[in-house]
Amino acid sequence: MQRRLVLVRHGQSEWNLKNLFTGWKDPDLTERGVEEAKAAGRRLKAEGLRFDVAFTSRLRRAQRTGQLLLAELGQSGVETIEHEALNERDYGDLTGLNKDEARKSFGEDQVLLWRRSYDVPPPGGESLKDTVARVLPYYVQEILPRALRGEQTLVTAHGNSLRALIMVLEGLTPETLLKRELHTGAPIVYDLEADATVSAVRDLAASA
Repeated sequence: MQRRLVLVRHGQSEWNLKNLFTGWKDPDLTERGVEEAKAAGRRLKAEGLRFDVAFTSRLRRAQRTGQLLLAELGQSGVETIEHEALNERDYGDLTGLNKDEARKSFGEDQVLLWRRSYDVPPPGGESLKDTVARVLPYYVQEILPRALRGEQTLVTAHGNSLRALIMVLEGLTPETLLKRELHTGAPIVYDLEADATVSAVRDLAASA
């Protein structure tokens, strides 16, 4: 039985372009982001991949990425499940601030601590540890069982919510997880064993 899970970070959003902390705010994709999503679909099509189920967040940049990707595959009718558990990390009081302006207001070291530590949240927001605690139960209860049944499973979500899944799939520590960069619109393909361990992983950004 083939058990395949594909993760895709959404294409560039309007707030990515403006260098703003986005979190749970809901900007749309830029023109570049639309093209990144379509390109992801073309890469997956070239690999011969098709999907039985798709999961995404409640935020439209992730939803549109999935829609555009599936349209490229001719699979717009695939069952798609939206859930806020897959939303981006909540940046709290940093949300909407330009990252350079935030450094001037709070100091370079403080902003770096909020962005790159595992368990220190920004004021009113989530740490990466908090995000992992939100995402993983949903993965275990809803996403993983579908993949283990042999359903080809797509997840289009966000940099930090996907890092939570990658932490488990690739066996990363909190320290190595923080260094894991995810390109926008770049599919990562995991082949799973029956015990949910990974037998093979391919980053299609590397082969683009």
